[in-house]
Amino acid sequence: MPRISAANNAAQRAETQRRVLTAFGELLFTHGLPGLTMTDVARHAGVGRTAVYNYYADIEELLISYALDETERFLAELRDSLSALDNPVERLALYVRTQVEDLSRRHLPPGPAMAAVLSPSSFAKLADHVGELSVLLQGILRDGMAQGYLPHADIGQQAQLIHGTLSSSAARGSNEPAELEARIARTVRFIQLGAGARFDDDGAALRVS
Repeated sequence: MPRISAANNAAQRAETQRRVLTAFGELLFTHGLPGLTMTDVARHAGVGRTAVYNYYADIEELLISYALDETERFLAELRDSLSALDNPVERLALYVRTQVEDLSRRHLPPGPAMAAVLSPSSFAKLADHVGELSVLLQGILRDGMAQGYLPHADIGQQAQLIHGTLSSSAARGSNEPAELEARIARTVRFIQLGAGARFDDDGAALRVS
């Protein structure tokens, strides 16, 4: 019988953990969090229930791991996409579009619902990680104001209002491609105008100061 190397064993464990997280995310999308059990996740992942418990003690730990994993992936991809754009109004549009698409796809419970099912320490861990999104958005707004594309305003408050609008937009309407695209386009322009951006007749951003 061939010996299983440590590298192969580690790769297998990583693959199993990825299958568990993927299965959990798919069940969140199709069934939601209430009533979801570790047995459901194991069955959907095609692994034994014991295998799931090898990685996560309970649904709370699985939920926080999934949320952190998704947020980290999302942040990496978003930063990479934003780096290709120079105009802060265009960067704001990309941020809004990507957020609505991601929130519509992931169906993670909103902040208050997460707080209701997570322990204070777990929720604080998630809040710190998600706070990186707010830092990213505030940087875009700050650049827009510094370059004259957005009027000066309270950046922290504006970021909070924008994130509230994003969550509301993602939760409304169908995710059928045409409907989702129309909703995203409306949300992008609503947030841009709300932040004070102005455009010429061709849709190019104008400096406002």
